[in-house]
Amino acid sequence: MTALAETRAAFVMHEREFEHVLGSEPRLEKVADTDAHEGPVYVRGEHALYFTSLPPDARVKRLDLSSGAVTVVDAAVQAPNGMTLARAGKLVICEQGSIESPARIARHNLATGETESLVDSFGGAGLNSPNDVVVKSDGTVWFTDPSYGHLQGFRPAPEVGDFVYRFDPRSCRLTVVADSFVKPNGLAFSPHEQTLYVTDSGANQEPGSFHPSLPHHIVAFDIRDGRHLGPGRLFAVTTPGFPDGLKVDTAGRVYASSFTGVQVFNPAGDLIGEISLPGAVNFCFGGPRRNVLYITADTGVWAAELAG
Repeated sequence: MTALAETRAAFVMHEREFEHVLGSEPRLEKVADTDAHEGPVYVRGEHALYFTSLPPDARVKRLDLSSGAVTVVDAAVQAPNGMTLARAGKLVICEQGSIESPARIARHNLATGETESLVDSFGGAGLNSPNDVVVKSDGTVWFTDPSYGHLQGFRPAPEVGDFVYRFDPRSCRLTVVADSFVKPNGLAFSPHEQTLYVTDSGANQEPGSFHPSLPHHIVAFDIRDGRHLGPGRLFAVTTPGFPDGLKVDTAGRVYASSFTGVQVFNPAGDLIGEISLPGAVNFCFGGPRRNVLYITADTGVWAAELAG
């Protein structure tokens, strides 16, 4: 198979509207061989990708996209997972913790190297193992907290449920915004922050498992008064496998990982296409034109160049 044929085979079209995602010359290529697991964040000013490596010895790492060099970031966090970029060049990190150290949401300043704690408990009870995080335009921090750390043996028994939280740094108030998940995982806002999408990977219990009778879908919530969520509604079911990473593009299309790669849904929840990459875990948009989807797939980082 030629390189061009291989590139075309990486993009599977289910609806013609997927052409708007791909553009005229889509490409998929590996940009680094490294243990890239979760939390990809693109920093435009550095043309670099930050991500977290494979557990149990997970670290925050940095990929220089110009040179290809991968380095370890000196961030004082234990078992980092999902991340996002907040204002003033700060990484907000889901820190899963360990048997001895608590789980928390931490903030790491890329300029100074300082790491601070944002929140590590709910009503005096410890968090489980925060998985993914987003920062709303008003500065509030929304994150998922499934009990995967306990299932995987590096966290104590849960003290709280598998919740979705909202944290307000100004009032230091942490509130549960959703409690209907078996294992809340990835989350993302719609372009105008009117909807919050959350994946439920409850079908994954013990490592490597898939229980088809348990949730493997994406739930959508209308956001009320900027702070509360309306009733959840089924947005889409991912198959094969369960969804993990989740992102929304500027047109409101929803991207979710599955066992076969990255699935792309239109705002109505219809599967319009896929980026075929078995092992894909998480991803983020980046590049000078924000048209490159950087994908972490455990053994490497891939770049899917899409429509500009």
